[in-house]
Amino acid sequence: MDIPLLDPEELHLFVPGPREGLRLFLRHLPAQRRLTGPPRIVLYVHGATFPSALSVAHRFDGRSWRDELNDAGFDVWGLDFNGFGFSDRYPEMDAPAESNPPLGNAANAAEQVHAAVRFILAHHAAPKLSLISHSWGSMPMCRFAGMHPSLVDRLVLFGPIARREPGGHEVAPGIPAWRVVGIEDQWKRFLEDVPPGAAPVLSRAHFDDWAERYLDSDPDSRTSDPAGVKIPAGPSHDILRARNGQLGYEPSLVQAPIALIRGEWDGLCTDRDARWLFDAFSASPIKRDIKINRATHLMHLETMRHALYRESIVFLLAGDSPPSV
Repeated sequence: MDIPLLDPEELHLFVPGPREGLRLFLRHLPAQRRLTGPPRIVLYVHGATFPSALSVAHRFDGRSWRDELNDAGFDVWGLDFNGFGFSDRYPEMDAPAESNPPLGNAANAAEQVHAAVRFILAHHAAPKLSLISHSWGSMPMCRFAGMHPSLVDRLVLFGPIARREPGGHEVAPGIPAWRVVGIEDQWKRFLEDVPPGAAPVLSRAHFDDWAERYLDSDPDSRTSDPAGVKIPAGPSHDILRARNGQLGYEPSLVQAPIALIRGEWDGLCTDRDARWLFDAFSASPIKRDIKINRATHLMHLETMRHALYRESIVFLLAGDSPPSV
């Protein structure tokens, strides 16, 4: 498989996943400068609809979030979950969607995070690392962190999904194994939470460039009409369950410092959601709730993305604990 490099220094690796025969794809951008002390390592965990190349590693006007982390002294890793990007796809994705239950739920994805973390820590001969997640990715990331606290330094959750009280109806049965998300589906996500009359948060030119790369993430995307990317439906099923009182992990088990970062116009992570999560992470010794103005659920691709970059880096560099005596 010919996987294009997003940076001349980028490394591509395939590692065994928790399901026999299915590999996980990792991309690694080594730190260009080393700070004093142990290596600073961060793993990016993507959300429900697109992989790491289109999020932390995607460059707008020649610059990505990964570049900013890298310049701050971090070795930056990106994980593609099975069924996304260049990780192996579930065999069930070749069958009709209605033939199997939703693929790639938080429990299975947490095992994939664990496999990736074990490989990365062995690669660096390091005891722990930090993780960044987007949206649904907070579920497998925090499920992993709660089960393996000794492997985790710090966690950044941006646009995380919270548990909400059931709205008087159950999650609809018969959710398929996979679904197809098209270009216009993604474009609408950048528009739906922006208030009427407000300036756009993403230019159409930037989006069109991103959209071509999005279609490239699925070799069969352009064979359908309209073109779209086939992805596992487990993440969307998890989000529906969380909206009905069943979050995919127990926040009180997470023992690492946590930063919650959200947008002013994020309909999936409201003030109420962030308040619930902040309180639910009861075992975390350091917690921050950061709200960025003029940003939606996809802030890492929007005009206010640089604020997200800065806030995440400041938190990951620590310095908020008194020196040990």
